[in-house]
Amino acid sequence: MLNVPSQSFPAPSSQQRVSSEGRSKVPLKPGRSLMDWIRMTKSGKDLTGLKGRLIEVTEEELKKHNKKDDCWICIRGCVYNVSPYMEYHPGGEDELMRAAGSDGTDLFDQVHRWVNYESMLKECLIGRMAVKPTVPKGMLPKSQVTDTLAKEGPISPSYDWFQTASLVTIVIYTKQKDLKLDSVIVDHQYDSFRAETIIKDYSYLIHIELSHEIQEDFSVRVIQNVGKIEIALKKKENTSWECLGRPLENHNSFVPKKDAGLYYRKCQLISKEDVTHDTKLFCLMLPPGTHLQVPTGQHVYLKLTITGTEIVKPYTPVSDSLLPEFKEPGFPDNRYIYFLIKIYPAGLFTPELDQLQIGDLVSVSSPEGSFKIPQELEDLFLLAAGTGFTPMVKILNYALINMSSLRKVKLMFFNKTEDDIIWRSQLEKLAFNDKRFDVEFVLSAPTSEWKGKKEHISPGLLSEFLKRSSDKSRVLICICGPTPFTEQGIRILHDLNFSKDEIHSFTA
Repeated sequence: MLNVPSQSFPAPSSQQRVSSEGRSKVPLKPGRSLMDWIRMTKSGKDLTGLKGRLIEVTEEELKKHNKKDDCWICIRGCVYNVSPYMEYHPGGEDELMRAAGSDGTDLFDQVHRWVNYESMLKECLIGRMAVKPTVPKGMLPKSQVTDTLAKEGPISPSYDWFQTASLVTIVIYTKQKDLKLDSVIVDHQYDSFRAETIIKDYSYLIHIELSHEIQEDFSVRVIQNVGKIEIALKKKENTSWECLGRPLENHNSFVPKKDAGLYYRKCQLISKEDVTHDTKLFCLMLPPGTHLQVPTGQHVYLKLTITGTEIVKPYTPVSDSLLPEFKEPGFPDNRYIYFLIKIYPAGLFTPELDQLQIGDLVSVSSPEGSFKIPQELEDLFLLAAGTGFTPMVKILNYALINMSSLRKVKLMFFNKTEDDIIWRSQLEKLAFNDKRFDVEFVLSAPTSEWKGKKEHISPGLLSEFLKRSSDKSRVLICICGPTPFTEQGIRILHDLNFSKDEIHSFTA
């Protein structure tokens, strides 16, 4: 199968996190929104040109369809005619043309692998790629196979299990000593058991149909000094198991995380509260058989079915509060996920989310992202605009609680008016309680009573704000907000001689 040359991840147009690049979005013509595309797919119009037939596509045939008005792209073995979709693509026609007449799987994964393309493009399906004869394994020298695997990633983990009268314990040997509890994601429902361990950029999966029933309650333990994970399951009946169970899809696999696919579980809406006039705090409860902790700075995807099409959007979970006294009693952190989400009345996804009733279900993916805070950091600067504040919440909490090396943490929070500021009183109280933390609010259209800064992001503003604690202090600058804000901010930071390693941007 053909392969598109590898691009840097994420691409500039990605809706996922980027290290120090911006994201460009092409303005769409009127009548070319996502909802318009959904209507087009349901109109009965032939979007393939094959009148409903599915064909087997060879590499030679795929190569021929490489023009805007005749553009076929292969994603994971399925070939789609994307010409009808060209004008509806938020990233623009040129972005789609990068994979014209070829296998665009790698490029798709790098830019937005979270998008449910099967649902979006199901009416554009041409057929499957023809399978090419494979070279027998014996044709490749064993030493070459070993060398290739060694270069590709860490050593593959292994697992074992043992039992007592009341427990079954699954033990994963990762051969890594820097694992944390948030590296392990467990989902079990009925007799299906799934445990995914993230090791660097790889995913190790145990996926089994258990031979006997277990209780909902279970525990996960990580022994860091030896890189061992123990998952203790409680038997429903105190009988001896002859085997753990039957292997399911991708069991005992160890693959690059980008190839593992996204796994969703249904979470229950527990509460939603107004935070500002257009932003709400949503609380979702994980299923009883799920262990999932979203690492600081990473995000998940929320999935809803809207007019028969699955729509997916990325969101960064937050803490339910910045201060202990604001936290809800009886809401343990390991069972609940919180999201600060701005509701766009003319949007497609957020109005549907806002209409959900308490008790309704929302599909939530496993975490994505590669953000890590350097442990010996001395100065942390956070630049946020609007709901671009969301990834900063956990970063702020983590830094002030866990990082003794920090000399100062500064947040510059951009909004339009006073009413738009999220958790203003909490931020001000946090700054009062912790002398390392300082917050500045910057408004673009405040009322006449506003005494603070009134301006947009600018070189002068950032130059004054971004003062190192010493000439050689180790610095990290995180920035998140609307695309124009983030792109302009990154340009200013580079002009102020901050290096790419000192900048991490999230796209809102």
